[in-house]
Amino acid sequence: MGKTVLARSTLLFLVGAGMLLGWRGSSAAQQPQTPAEVARRVDAHYNHLRSMSVHFTETFHGMGMERKERGTLLLAKPGRMRWNYTEPPGKLFLLDGKYAYSYNPGDAQVDRYRARQLDDLRSPLRFLLGHTKLQKELGNLTMTSEGDKLRLKGTPAGMEQQVANVELTVDKDGVIDSMKWQEPNGSVTEFNLLGEQDNPPIPAGTFTFQPPAGVVVVDGMPPI
Repeated sequence: MGKTVLARSTLLFLVGAGMLLGWRGSSAAQQPQTPAEVARRVDAHYNHLRSMSVHFTETFHGMGMERKERGTLLLAKPGRMRWNYTEPPGKLFLLDGKYAYSYNPGDAQVDRYRARQLDDLRSPLRFLLGHTKLQKELGNLTMTSEGDKLRLKGTPAGMEQQVANVELTVDKDGVIDSMKWQEPNGSVTEFNLLGEQDNPPIPAGTFTFQPPAGVVVVDGMPPI
């Protein structure tokens, strides 16, 4: 799969990640009944966190291709994230708050993009460490129930050309279990999250990109 497709799947996940930091209120035992209430519970859980660690599985179906990747996502305020991939080993996506870097083992060059220009499906996951309101991030928000889980569905603001809709599956405490992105061409990218750790200590330098020996970093145009 080319860098453009990989970058787009990364962005989808990012749109979803900026929403994840927060607090589990005692009222969580009472299941919310409206999309607005569920969205506020998600906001409450993630907007109060300083950092987060979670294991992820990323799957992509579309354009005649299928791909499954795994790893660990680290998030820290303000606007920093690091995707360490174990499958494929050595793959890395890093956002230091100002620039984003995407590295695949064997590449001789790493393209660097300004964070504010990034058009990648992983970048929205910055929601998980922000002070955002989910209702503003996702337009036409609707909700359905699935067992003891709730599913929110909407269209990311400003990404209508890249994303047809986003589905978030959350538990009663507002913790996101999965995020699914459907593109206008029918392609689907899904992130399943497991083992969330709230406010873990993250070593200094975690969000500083260090290129492997012989790999050149160049300023590139944002992927589309």
